[in-house]
Amino acid sequence: MKLDADYKPVHFRWSLDGKVATITLDRPERKNPLTFESYAELRDTFRALVHADNIKSVVLTGSGGNFCSGGDVHDIIGPLVGLDMAGLLAFTRMTGDLVKAMRACPQPIVAAVDGICVGAGAILAMASDIRFATPESKAAFLFVRVGLAGCDMGACAILPRIVGHGRASELLYTGRTLRADEGERWGFWNRLIAADELLREASEFARSLADGPTFAHAMTKTMLHQEWDMGIDAAIEAEAQAQAICMQTQDFRRAYEAFVAKAKPIFEGN
Repeated sequence: MKLDADYKPVHFRWSLDGKVATITLDRPERKNPLTFESYAELRDTFRALVHADNIKSVVLTGSGGNFCSGGDVHDIIGPLVGLDMAGLLAFTRMTGDLVKAMRACPQPIVAAVDGICVGAGAILAMASDIRFATPESKAAFLFVRVGLAGCDMGACAILPRIVGHGRASELLYTGRTLRADEGERWGFWNRLIAADELLREASEFARSLADGPTFAHAMTKTMLHQEWDMGIDAAIEAEAQAQAICMQTQDFRRAYEAFVAKAKPIFEGN
């Protein structure tokens, strides 16, 4: 799979502006729900980003004033009722593989969230690296409302690391809506932005990352992910090795030479 300007996914929109890719969930009439097929295509796209040296950051958003309403009731939830355990496990592992792919791709992912962001949609925002939202955003991990556990697609591992254990427990046990101002106060949203400025600001932020030392950004993302299950001594040693690797890059040399010359460094990601 070649991820360039000519990439034509079937189940979402794709655009490439320089080094920034934008993925837009695009079923606005249903508030951009996910289907079996869109889950798989998103998973495969994020997996392919590992090999996409031309792309340095990603914006993930939705169309029509909403982000994502989660799994489609008719296209996913209905068919799941009729599956046996093997079929159910294949589905839940496939959805979890999407989160794994988002965390494993080296590019920082900036979620631009307006309106509805619930169920698997809230998971997509959660799995992103940076989350921008609007004052109208409504996030909910509503699995409990359909008789399921809150432990879906890594939520019990990732969400407490963002908002804290007690707050994550409340959201996952109750499935209640997280208000935008509350979400920003809790640290789920990095910032709140007016709807008409949301995509522009998210894209500009993603572009600023893409113009930075992208080899180092990829290393930061890798370490943020890998250090979740490390002790502090192992984490410090891992970061020592990671930083030593970054010190061998040309970007590190460029930054030093620019500092000496009292100039702004121009990073090239190598």
